[in-house]
Amino acid sequence: MSEQEAPVFQIQRVYLKDLSLEQPNSPAILLEQTQPSLDIQLGVEATPVAEGIYEVAVMATVHTKIEDKTVFLVEAKQAGIFEIRGVPDEQLNTVIGISCPQILYPYLRGNVADVINRAGFPPVHMAEINFQLLYEQQQANAGAQQEAGQQLQ
Repeated sequence: MSEQEAPVFQIQRVYLKDLSLEQPNSPAILLEQTQPSLDIQLGVEATPVAEGIYEVAVMATVHTKIEDKTVFLVEAKQAGIFEIRGVPDEQLNTVIGISCPQILYPYLRGNVADVINRAGFPPVHMAEINFQLLYEQQQANAGAQQEAGQQLQ
């Protein structure tokens, strides 16, 4: 019997992969006195890069509007390269879906707040995220969709 490989979880690199800021209605919209609405969307994606190496990215879209006009739109993708080896297959998705995003999210929050502030707006402070709860909800939704698809057949 061969010895089981000891689990390895290492951050190889954390980097800002993509960042865009749009102010399509400036400068006129900046004179508005109405409080803008704020919509924040988050996502997580993972891509295998090599054996035991994964790129994980956390994305945010921050969109502020006054009525139907955009004040600003920020899209950001904070990524990291992680070495994950010796982790049982049933736990690998959990590590990629929870642990990696928890590491990346503070960098994403800081970059989004900074770019919004540099654009001349008060920074948007995105709330803390419970990635374990988010992951469990995604798994439950995927299971429900799969079950619904089987019932249709």
